[in-house]
Amino acid sequence: MKVFWLSLISLSFTVNGQYFSEGWKPGQAVTSESSAPLPTGVLSGTGHSDDSQKSQQLSVDGILNSPWISSLFAKAGVNISSIASTVGLSSKAAYPWDPRIPLITDTNFDDMIVNEELTLEEERNRTWLIVVSTSATNKGGGISQFVDRIFDETYNETLTAGDLPDLRWGRIDYLNVTYLTTKWGVWQAPTFVILQNRGQTLRFVKPQWLRLHEGALRTFLTTGMFNELPPWDSSFAPGGSNEYILHYMALVLMKFYNVVIKVPGWIMYIASGSLASFIIHLLHRPTKKDEVKGQAASNNTHNPVAAPVADTSVPSTAAASGSTATARQVKQRRSKK
Repeated sequence: MKVFWLSLISLSFTVNGQYFSEGWKPGQAVTSESSAPLPTGVLSGTGHSDDSQKSQQLSVDGILNSPWISSLFAKAGVNISSIASTVGLSSKAAYPWDPRIPLITDTNFDDMIVNEELTLEEERNRTWLIVVSTSATNKGGGISQFVDRIFDETYNETLTAGDLPDLRWGRIDYLNVTYLTTKWGVWQAPTFVILQNRGQTLRFVKPQWLRLHEGALRTFLTTGMFNELPPWDSSFAPGGSNEYILHYMALVLMKFYNVVIKVPGWIMYIASGSLASFIIHLLHRPTKKDEVKGQAASNNTHNPVAAPVADTSVPSTAAASGSTATARQVKQRRSKK
């Protein structure tokens, strides 16, 4: 028992806790003691709300970006990750590209490029390098991903060097931009588009022409080799006599795409299958001659003509003799006449 009390007293000497202050005494200077800092988020509403918002954001990201949720909405034709990022429910970017490079669309092309506020000298020197890519979705191949990586690396190198002040960079999502790609006649991605004169002068460069490797695209830009390429000068080019054809064709396809993109994928499968079946039936329908022949064959099948059947039975003796007498009588009558 004594050992217990001695150990308890020895432990009490090791404790150094001040739970109450001695208070103010007469003649003592007035000081302001700072209280111990409160735990973050316990009494202060800011910390608690920040933590709750972060945890809520992480939970929403985990739900919306989970594979089974994405695949479920993808079967219905909805890109839930892109929608959630656009609305602000997800911290994940809507596109896997560098956000510093502007995304050129059918709606912002005129405001960003055609109607850009420039002086005469800036307008003369302004050049846009735009990459048309398909790597934003799973349908994009490895070539588009490789070209996008080279494009971003060249952008960073040029931004660090600062030796191309008149060059602007842009990117086009081939699968979601219909008007521009149709009007420019771009039917394959990836493709580089070199745009000058507010979009009136266009040059198209395939990545395989440059034999892209580390530093090849930057050399192509710094040396000014793109100016040596012949611009698009056919009758369908901007300013050509047939430009209006691609213009109205692009408008129709854009309107059609804006309607079709809202339809779920499974409905498109059913509608396309029904339409294909109707077209095949229409192309293989019988002609009038075939219809007449088929109708005649069906009539013969349902109303057959009775063919004469020979009597194979053995006649009796009386019938045979009767028939012989009758034949002789006929001969006698003919001889008398």
